[in-house]
Amino acid sequence: MKEIFDPIRNHYTFAQPCGELAKHIDFFSESIVNDSGFTVEMFPSWTPTIYINLGNPYQISLNTSIWNVHADADILVLRDVHTTRLNLPGDRIFTIKFKPGGLEAILAISQVQLKGKIIPLHHILPTHIIGQIRNGPTFAVRQKIAEEYLQNRYQERKTDHYLTFVQDLTETYQETRLQFNVSQLAEKHFTTSKSINRYFHRVIGINPKGYFSILRARTALTAYMTAEGFDPCEFGYYDSSHFYREVLKFTGSYLTESLYKHS
Repeated sequence: MKEIFDPIRNHYTFAQPCGELAKHIDFFSESIVNDSGFTVEMFPSWTPTIYINLGNPYQISLNTSIWNVHADADILVLRDVHTTRLNLPGDRIFTIKFKPGGLEAILAISQVQLKGKIIPLHHILPTHIIGQIRNGPTFAVRQKIAEEYLQNRYQERKTDHYLTFVQDLTETYQETRLQFNVSQLAEKHFTTSKSINRYFHRVIGINPKGYFSILRARTALTAYMTAEGFDPCEFGYYDSSHFYREVLKFTGSYLTESLYKHS
């Protein structure tokens, strides 16, 4: 199954974070136990993601490198590259997906150092918190334990100027319907393209042009798969050919009439 293309969300229970955490955490989720295995392919998003294993061993790959994750192992991945997880029968995983920069905002851990790696979760969260989440009797209880810990840590943190600025720039990019380039964003925020480039490398670990290209491709492709009357120009692409080329670069797959509902 491919993210965006296939109904992956049907295999998970989701919950949104409360209060201030919503600025830095995308969602909490937990996989629904399946009788058969399936593979989930996830495209780059630069969103640090925690996987706490409540079930059986599984495999995860970053591009072509494959890791075996044992039943008692919990991990974090940045998802800066194509990430594929092999879900086996009995698979059950509690997930916390942070927004770009969210790990630093809440836990003072820069995501830049996580590129292309599988990080043991005890390097990120205290072992007793991991244990409490694992032993929670329900998804709601596990979410509450995780949320309370992260909220307490977030309240201890001071506002980070670099992170706030990157978030403001990203919001502006989205508000302008993904149309502005880096120079236009710099002019709107009374700064320079060089400064924006430095801030994005510090907070996210990728240059702004690369990150915005991923964000635009994810947003446009989601609309392409779900909406009627899709117009690539509304997402900053010159024409359909430009959109198709960017999707190929982003997903490694061609958009063909035989596979997808739009022509």
